Parts: sequence; C-alpha cells; structure tokens
Amino acid sequence: MAGHRSKSEKHLRRDPYEVLGVLRNSTDQEIKSAYRKMALKYHPDKTANDPVAADVFKELTFSYNILSDPDKRHQYDTAGFEAVEAKGQELELDLSSLGAVNTVFAALFSKLGVPMKTSVSATILEEALNGRVSVDPLLLGQIVTKKVEKQCAHFYAVTITEEEISSGLVFRVESSSKSKFKLLFFDQEADGGLSLAMQEDSRRSGKVTCAGMYFLGFPVYSLDHTITSMAQEKNPETALFKSLDGFQQCEVTELKAGTHLFAVYGDNFFKSVSYTIQVHCAASFSQEKEDLRSVEAQILNKRAELAKFETEYREVLVQFTDMTSRYAQEMQSIDELLKQRNEIHSAYTTVPLVERSSSKNRLRKSLRRRRRRQRNKKPNTCDESETLKKKTRWYNLRLKLDKKKPC
Repeated sequence: MAGHRSKSEKHLRRDPYEVLGVLRNSTDQEIKSAYRKMALKYHPDKTANDPVAADVFKELTFSYNILSDPDKRHQYDTAGFEAVEAKGQELELDLSSLGAVNTVFAALFSKLGVPMKTSVSATILEEALNGRVSVDPLLLGQIVTKKVEKQCAHFYAVTITEEEISSGLVFRVESSSKSKFKLLFFDQEADGGLSLAMQEDSRRSGKVTCAGMYFLGFPVYSLDHTITSMAQEKNPETALFKSLDGFQQCEVTELKAGTHLFAVYGDNFFKSVSYTIQVHCAASFSQEKEDLRSVEAQILNKRAELAKFETEYREVLVQFTDMTSRYAQEMQSIDELLKQRNEIHSAYTTVPLVERSSSKNRLRKSLRRRRRRQRNKKPNTCDESETLKKKTRWYNLRLKLDKKKPC
C-alpha cells in the first residue's frame, strides 16, 4: 500500500501521532485504544462505497503499524518516514469481512504455512463498544465448557477482591480440537461500553491449543509467534536472531478489585471452536510464580545476547564469505599452474605435431619412389651382365664374356 506511493504522496503523509490523535509520549495501550476506536468508525464494513472513509482507514492502519511496533516507532521518531520500511508492513485480516472466496484462499495460504495475522471482527468490537453483548458470570475455580462459532465471541464477567488481586490471577482457555481462538480482555468505558485492551492468540501445546493471561503482581510477557514465522519465511538463515522479537511485555499487568470482562473469540476460518475456560487464584502457585519470573528474566537476557551475537555473526559471515571466495580463486590458480607444468613436461617427451607430420610425409614419398623403381625393372636380365655392360660403355672397353654360361 504505502510502499508504492510517489514522492509527492510521501510528502503529504500526516504524522502518525496526529492521525491517531495521541501524544508522542503516549503508551502502547493508549495508542492501541485510539486506533481501535477510530478503526471501528471508518471500517469498510460500516462505510461501504465511501472512498474517503476507505482512505482514512488505510491511513489509520498505516499509522498504527508504525506506532505499534517499538522498533518502527523509534525509527520514525528519530528520522521520520524515510527510516520506516513501510513496504514490509503486515496487516491483520478481519476474516468476517473477506467473503467466502477470499476466506477460502486465506485458509489455503494458512494451511500451506504462510503466516497470517487475523483481527477480531469489527462487528464484535462495535457491539462491545456499544454495550450490546451478552455477558455470563465466571467464578474463581469454575470450569466452563462451550462451543463458539467462527468470528463470534462469548463474554464472561469475573469479580475479584483485593486479597485475590494481591495473590494473583490466571485466566486459561484450552481447546482439545486444536482449533484457533483468541482470549480477549476488555476495559469498561464510562458510558458502559467495552473497548478491547489486550488479546492473546491461541498456540499449540502438545495435543491442545491454549491461551492464557497472567496478573501476578509483576510484569509478565507474551510471545507473538507470527513475528517469528514471518522472520523465518523472509530469511531462514537469520531467523534465530528474530525468534524473540515477539517477546513483549503484556499491555495490562495489574487489575483492580471489581468486575472484569473477558471473551473467547472463534478464530477458525470455517468451523466452530469447542473450548474450556477457567480462572484461578494464584495463591497456591507461589513456586510457579517465581519460576515464571525467573525464566522470563532469562529470556530477556537471551534476547539481549542475541542482539550482540547477531552483530558478531554478521561480521564473521562477511569474513567467511571473503575467505570462501579467496579459497575458490586459490584453487583455480593452482589448477592453472599445474596444467601449465604438465604441458611443459609433455614438450620434453613428445615430438611436436608439425615435425611428426613432415616425417610421415617424407616416409610416404620414399616408399612411393621405391615402388616406382621396382616397377621399372626389366625382367630376365642378369644383374651382373647389366653391370658389365654399363662398365664397358663407360670405359669404352671390350671385355670377353663367356656366352656359354647361363646368366
């Protein structure tokens, strides 16, 4: 989209902070909330055949793709649009608005392993924002099993006390059918509406797919596997260095006493999702809490180590490439020198081609002359008498021959 704009169009781009109506020091949560509210207003489902609204929606999405990514946001804050690689921006798909044909293609690409990020249906978000959703109560420790249709959501209300907040809370959803779903957390607006504050995509774990949200009194992190998949597809050789880029702190880490709203959203392309949801007080999981805090700290350290290792790796890779090129050149040089050496050796033991040809020609001529002489010899003549006659003629001498003796 934006990657193909002309220079004049790039010059007319508005500041992403201005587009979303947020300040430069706004938090990630404030940016996300602002985007979702405006995206609902200008979503194509609500503004069909309105080209102006379509352009606004594209501008909102483009701005949000910059400000929602910490690296791209830093690049933009430092050097503006020129530092942002807009062509590689990935958009989230709203499956509910694709239509049957496009949904089939999206499902096919997903099955082939193409990473595709999906978003919650704009219709669901609008209904939640307007307070037109049905909410079921969910008690601590209660296990609820249901089936949610594709691109639909089940809403749950959980009421918690100060004591339970201090101990920590864990929300878990599992599906034994290995289906895709999203676990959503909503903020309650002053007018009674609900705005999406955080979401966790399901991931495969053994024989089930699961998603969880953890409010344990300290910052916890989530891992966006789509970022890793995209990095793997773009450059498998350096995907290792991007494997922890999606490990980011959750947007909401603390809850207040009172009632909180969650939802399970069916993210499959065609079928419904059977799931089990439950919420636990983490008072009896003190060891697990410490283990989680420890391992996430190690992951953060590992991410910092990977950034340093990537720099070292690329430097060594350049040297290795140079050495490999030189290796090939040296091998070629050695082969050429040995070839020249063999040719010189051959010159000592083999007659040159021109000389061999002239020798053969001389031999052929000599054989032809000998054959002609043999054909010209007279039959029945004695060699000795012929010789004497020649001598007689030469010296003009008359020699007596005994004619009675046979030749």
